[in-house]
Amino acid sequence: MPLSVPSKTLTPPVLHGPSSFPSIFKPPCSTLHLLNRAFACKSLEIAAPSLSLHSNVPPNSKHVDVATLSNLCVDIVLNVPQLPPPSPVQRKAFMDRLAQSPPDKKYWEAGGNCNMAIAAARLGLNCISIGHVGNEIYGKFLSDVLHDEGIGLVGILSKDNSDNIIDRSSSDNGSYDTLLCWVLVDPLQRHGFCSRADFSKEPAFHWMSKLSSEVKIAIENSKVLFCNGYGFDELSPGAILLAMEYAVEVGTSIFFDPGPRGKELSTGTPDEQRALNQLLRMSDVILLTSDEAESLTGIDDPILAGQEFLKRGIRTKWVIVKMGSKGSIIITASSIACAPGFKVNVIDTVGCGDSFVAAIAYGFIHNMPLVNTLAIANAVGAATAMGCGAGRNVATLEKVVDLIRSSNLSEDDEFWFDILKKNVVSQEITYLSNVMNGKRNHLNLVSFDKVVSELLPRLDLPQTIRNVST
Repeated sequence: MPLSVPSKTLTPPVLHGPSSFPSIFKPPCSTLHLLNRAFACKSLEIAAPSLSLHSNVPPNSKHVDVATLSNLCVDIVLNVPQLPPPSPVQRKAFMDRLAQSPPDKKYWEAGGNCNMAIAAARLGLNCISIGHVGNEIYGKFLSDVLHDEGIGLVGILSKDNSDNIIDRSSSDNGSYDTLLCWVLVDPLQRHGFCSRADFSKEPAFHWMSKLSSEVKIAIENSKVLFCNGYGFDELSPGAILLAMEYAVEVGTSIFFDPGPRGKELSTGTPDEQRALNQLLRMSDVILLTSDEAESLTGIDDPILAGQEFLKRGIRTKWVIVKMGSKGSIIITASSIACAPGFKVNVIDTVGCGDSFVAAIAYGFIHNMPLVNTLAIANAVGAATAMGCGAGRNVATLEKVVDLIRSSNLSEDDEFWFDILKKNVVSQEITYLSNVMNGKRNHLNLVSFDKVVSELLPRLDLPQTIRNVST
């Protein structure tokens, strides 16, 4: 029976944008688990602070921990007799037929960057999502989902100065609707994806050409601004660069995860290539899988690829390379930290990467040791994989704590030592291990028991949960 987590008292934030929906939201859930699922997640509500615009905000006066940029959508997961045909014209007609009558809400889930925001909020971070939702039923749903998770929503479109924000010459009525992603599952459990962004050469919200004062307020008052490659499906490269440049100006750290879109952007339009290169150079933290790191650098060694990003970067402090179930690596200018993953029964990997990013932000904001940051990030990602889908089903705090307490690391010393022995340099190398603290060749071994003893008090889990045996 799920444990009930007492909610904290909330002071609702101001909702910016054209919608009249409430401004604190609930977590999005993911795709593949939506079929015949029961929502058992209990939300941890976090006070969402009010925002105020002022320049050169020092980090210790920023009241929001994490702001996500764009990539807000509603996933609709449906069983279909057959997947849509490959022809773009036929696929669009297929999608239009589906959209004529909204499916039952049990098939809806918040998606995109909502996953990261929810996972971060459940770790106790104050979060806001910057993006666009429409005034229709899907926008209301997405707003409610975020509200229930204690996440504020800042609209990219302002009521008061929309004429100055929108490029009217290139907009149409449909471009103001909430973005939907149709996740289609055939009888063989194969998946197909359809979104209106697939059928346009322009981003879904290409009409957004400037930053509203509300968006600037949100960026200024946030410690971290997170964006990923899928943000290019909604916002123009120019708009994304405006947000990045403003974050740099006001001292907000930038997290960037290019994801699968990174390779496409690297060979895309000149504007896309320029924006991608600027993000990779100006971000404080870059997060990639080992395959993505290789595709953008041409280097198959994850540590050497990470060091290449550091060389190219101007502000880059951390490069995180995700190694799947094996674990993860942080590369900095002076050190390398590695942490194995956790042994879990994987049900669905959707949302694991988003959850992982949330925990990296947690460690970054709290100035935790690198290996501790990787440990909690691996735990949050693995806890999400134990459930079905993302959104409202991303890892709960209870599951994360249980997993950390289990100390069930999937150690593969041969795998890690093979990677690390190729990179014997002057940098300090730290490795998370089930053994006691010590040295092994050039490695500093950090005991997982030590990390657990430092992590658990930080997570501030309610006493009623701490006393439950695992």
